[in-house]
Amino acid sequence: MIEKMKMVHVVTTVSHKDEMLEGLRDLGLLHIKERKSATHAATEKFSDLAKTVSRLLDYAPDKKSKETPVPPVLSDEAFDKMYKSAKAALSKKDSLSQEISSTAAEIERIEPWGSFSPSDVRELRKLGFDLHFYRVGQAECEQILKDENIKSIRLASVEKTDTLAVIGTLPPDIPATEFSLPEKGLDELRKDMDVFRKEESECVKTLTDTAAYENSFQAQMLKAQNEEDFSSASETAECDEKLVWISGYIPEVDLETFKAGAKTNNWAYAVEDVSPEDETIPTKLRYNKVTKLISPLYDMLGILPGYREADISLWFLIFFALFFAMIIGDGGYGMIFLIAAIAIIAKTKKLTTPVFLLLVLSISTVIWGAVTGTWFGMESAMNVPVLKAMVLPGFANYPEYFGLTGAEQQSNIMKFSFSIGALQMEVGSLLAVKKKLGEKDLSFVSDIGWMITIVGMYLLSLYLVIGESIQIAPVFAAIGVGFVLVVLFSGMAPGMSFAEGVKAGLGGAFTSFLNTISCFGNVMSYIRLFAVGMAGLAISQSFNNMAAGMSSGPLIIAGAIVVIIGHVINIVMCILSVVVHGVRLNVLEFSGQVGLEWTGTAYDPFKMNDKIKN
Repeated sequence: MIEKMKMVHVVTTVSHKDEMLEGLRDLGLLHIKERKSATHAATEKFSDLAKTVSRLLDYAPDKKSKETPVPPVLSDEAFDKMYKSAKAALSKKDSLSQEISSTAAEIERIEPWGSFSPSDVRELRKLGFDLHFYRVGQAECEQILKDENIKSIRLASVEKTDTLAVIGTLPPDIPATEFSLPEKGLDELRKDMDVFRKEESECVKTLTDTAAYENSFQAQMLKAQNEEDFSSASETAECDEKLVWISGYIPEVDLETFKAGAKTNNWAYAVEDVSPEDETIPTKLRYNKVTKLISPLYDMLGILPGYREADISLWFLIFFALFFAMIIGDGGYGMIFLIAAIAIIAKTKKLTTPVFLLLVLSISTVIWGAVTGTWFGMESAMNVPVLKAMVLPGFANYPEYFGLTGAEQQSNIMKFSFSIGALQMEVGSLLAVKKKLGEKDLSFVSDIGWMITIVGMYLLSLYLVIGESIQIAPVFAAIGVGFVLVVLFSGMAPGMSFAEGVKAGLGGAFTSFLNTISCFGNVMSYIRLFAVGMAGLAISQSFNNMAAGMSSGPLIIAGAIVVIIGHVINIVMCILSVVVHGVRLNVLEFSGQVGLEWTGTAYDPFKMNDKIKN
């Protein structure tokens, strides 16, 4: 369920501002309203640390190595000294990298010209011998050497190109490429490169030694982030000449704890209900032992219901587990997931929420695989009496073993998929009705209209897709009745007269018509549970058949490799399908029927954090 929030205003004297903020941080209950940014200095400190840590990752020791002991967390003074040294090393290494790059390029440029002293050339220029060096074509070289007006000397060829030393410059009409004189000669540049490499190696050693203190960096980053949060709270607090105050939200269940803290710290405070117009109220979900299983998925998807929206965690979990099982579709794959979960528990010696969720999903998949008789896509599994006995004949993926045709089995699975879809959407509408009844919102009648429409669309889907024998006239009549109820009551709202609500509903009649058509598409979309499950089965069967052709002689090893790689690929594709299709049906179709838009802002109280927030 979603915790009910209260708006709280805390007041103290200006001289006790920091004490009040420290006390609120220790309580860790107040979600500050409209928090302002921290000071630049506080923000920059954390940012600078984060950037440095990011760069030090390239020099971090191998965590798999057990020989390297973990160093102790440094004191602030010792860390500051090390941090300055590391930043200096990073800066110097950046500079050295540029020097090495430019020096290497210069060596590459002048290396073909051999080892010479540019300073000697410059001395000759001072004596009046204005030497210039050119690379020219063979014909131009002969032309220049024959020209008595050009004083030139032929040099050794450079990269199979004729070269000349010329006193003065060549006439512009002669095509030639002048060699610009370097500041340093080849030998000197190579000496510089050795020095740069040595200094770079020293920087790398400093950075490698520093990177080993990952725990110290994490501690300092956490400290900096807490300081940033405190600075943000300080900037948010308002004041006049004598008083300072700050406002925020506290869960109603924690009010007594807050009041006790306020009494201890001598704060003045006021508590009031949140405003109906307030759109910034945070959402805090209270999970029970079952619904907590869905929290890892919420966190992964980054979704959260709004404060005034419904909490569908339990239904989300139930339907997601079913969708996961139907999309993966193979009991053998479910066993792999189950073994993986058990192995994680055995290794870590604890049952975390994500692992518990994996257990539930894997067991669901094993059950569905047993019901459909699907074990790694092997038809031979039906020759095993125990596996065959667990199959529901109408759902069997190998129906001929149970006296059914493939068409009959597919019709049963499609009908089941439509039934699950209609049931989920009906539950969504029912949750919307329950919520609106509690708010005395007459628009709940429109949700009853949707419930009638969904039944009609479900029957229409069975009639059109599966060919069920259904009287179509009552179906269209039900859809019509549902549409009328939606149009007449969808505009209702608390505090609005009946006539105003009807007028608003009629104004949106065309939108309601489009939504009714969309409702048919939503019911139909659940056929993906059948289609994706069948696709996964077909892929696994294809790889099995490929391997079957290699089941004798030396090819048996290749066949085993084909089976393993094929099923690994199929498992990955099935998991991606769960994300694309299984999640979508909950987050869009189901949530849309509930009226849930996932607009929530997570409850994030001002507190001393014990780990770095993203």
